[in-house]
Amino acid sequence: MIGAVPGIVLAVALLGGLAAYLRVQRDPPPAWYADGGVISPTVGLTRREKPSGVLRWLTTVDHKDIGLLYILFGTAAGLWGATDAMMMRTELLVPETVVWNVETYNAVFTTHGLTMLFFFVTPVFTGIGNYMLPLLLDADDMAFPRINAVAFWLLPPSLVLVRGGLISDVLGAVLGVLPIGVGALLALEPVSMGWTMYTPLSTEMANPQIDVTLLGLHLSGIATTMAAINFIVTIVTERPDDLGWDELDIFSWNMLVTSGLILLAFPLLGSTVILLLLDRNFGTTFFAIEGGGPMLWQHLFWFFGHPEVYILVLPAFGLISLILPKFCGRRLFGFRFIVYSTIAIGVMSFGVWAHHMFATGMDPRLRASFMAVSLAIAIPSAIKEFNWIATMWNGSLELSAPMICIVGAMSTFVIGGITGVFLAAVPVDLVLHDTHYVVGHFHLIVVGIIPLAMIAASYYWFPLITGRMYNQRLARAQATLLIVGAFVTFVPLLVLGYMGMPRRYAAYPAEFVGLNQVASIGAFVIGVSVVLWLVNLVQSIRVGPIVEDADVWNLKETGQFTREWQWFEDRIEKRRAERPLPDDHTGAESEPSEEATDPEEPE
Repeated sequence: MIGAVPGIVLAVALLGGLAAYLRVQRDPPPAWYADGGVISPTVGLTRREKPSGVLRWLTTVDHKDIGLLYILFGTAAGLWGATDAMMMRTELLVPETVVWNVETYNAVFTTHGLTMLFFFVTPVFTGIGNYMLPLLLDADDMAFPRINAVAFWLLPPSLVLVRGGLISDVLGAVLGVLPIGVGALLALEPVSMGWTMYTPLSTEMANPQIDVTLLGLHLSGIATTMAAINFIVTIVTERPDDLGWDELDIFSWNMLVTSGLILLAFPLLGSTVILLLLDRNFGTTFFAIEGGGPMLWQHLFWFFGHPEVYILVLPAFGLISLILPKFCGRRLFGFRFIVYSTIAIGVMSFGVWAHHMFATGMDPRLRASFMAVSLAIAIPSAIKEFNWIATMWNGSLELSAPMICIVGAMSTFVIGGITGVFLAAVPVDLVLHDTHYVVGHFHLIVVGIIPLAMIAASYYWFPLITGRMYNQRLARAQATLLIVGAFVTFVPLLVLGYMGMPRRYAAYPAEFVGLNQVASIGAFVIGVSVVLWLVNLVQSIRVGPIVEDADVWNLKETGQFTREWQWFEDRIEKRRAERPLPDDHTGAESEPSEEATDPEEPE
């Protein structure tokens, strides 16, 4: 293989490597700081600052920078996964497969599920936690800054591996016009075995992209586990002496429990994925009839999969519990009970996995035990909802954009949660299993409460992160539109499930067309609201009004001006002190520059 490389290329590469080595040896290595700052040892250039440009983002170990990288990556992946959803809803506008073919439909619902679960929700919440937890804890940084950076940089290649079938298809089509061989690219077709990857289908499909996807999922699990360990150690060890467990903020509590779930659930998924790879490539029989059987995959997958549901939703619960009181003018009602309910959900989540398998023919006594635990886990979730309502009761409500998002999330959670209680009952589940009722139920959670909590956080902390304010009128309209779109999209799916329409079908009987068209229109409304959110934030980062007062939400009046806002106020005061002196002729201060108010500028 090396012999095929031209000698001039090897010579240039060797000379370049030698020059880089000599350059490093000539100057002593710089001293790096946990926040990404660096002291250059070169005489006359001693300073502490972050590198500029792309190098800053490639080498940073600052928790704020890494948090932003997580958020941007998760948002990009979420938009990619949302494109899959729009493709599915476009196909379902008509009962026949006239827009996409069946293979394309199977591929997009597979990659939609994998992308949204592993590369959208978890990275975004990890990013919010990375940015905010050290500020909430009054810590300098995460406990392991370099591990923090490594964990993030494992995710982009993971996404490329999981979605490599589409990428290779596009590259193959583009390069196919050239006189070069593209057979290897075209062999990697988009995966279409379903996001649950049930055996024996996932074992017997010949598509080699399945192996690549499994490796990508394994790599993403490693990254997520590393981040979870970092969160746990940070929360346990980085708190100041005056911040006891009884005073720890509710978002940090939720991230702590979520990280514990990740630590127990994701390694199991990684091991299960390896077993499937061995079955596919080395003739083992872990999931074959003569070995463990296909049911073993379902048990292992859902033992990870149902705690994964709470890994996704617990950070959203934490954000709601943190942000809601700020716009009610009062403290969170029943703080201790919300903490206890969070811990109870974490413990009980590992005892309910088989309610996904009621229709597989398991022993009725076993089904009854899982039904009991599945019904019981609704209690701590209901505690949260009632405590949120009690927090709002007789409060001084301010219908700002974050508050509208929170109220919408609470509303979708009521319907999504109650429909889950119905599915926890064995007789009901046997009727509604694998119908659109199930799709409507869990999407009211994952497209209702979770994105609404994320957007509420983006609006709430936007001034702190950027030093600017967004268009609040547009933000309120966007939040309202997203709530309407969620209900219009997924409530009809509940009705379709009652009518008996199965999920995962590209074609369906004509009597279901009306409600499917309503659901597709609702999905397009959600798409419009997401575009409005992006436009508002991007434009506000560019030209939004500069924030001069850190108490953006009047939190000092209610005693809820928490640590992260105090940090922001300190930064503003420092920038104000560094402004140029007033002009001698006019007696007025110079206009502040963007750099003078940027809260991200290092000390």
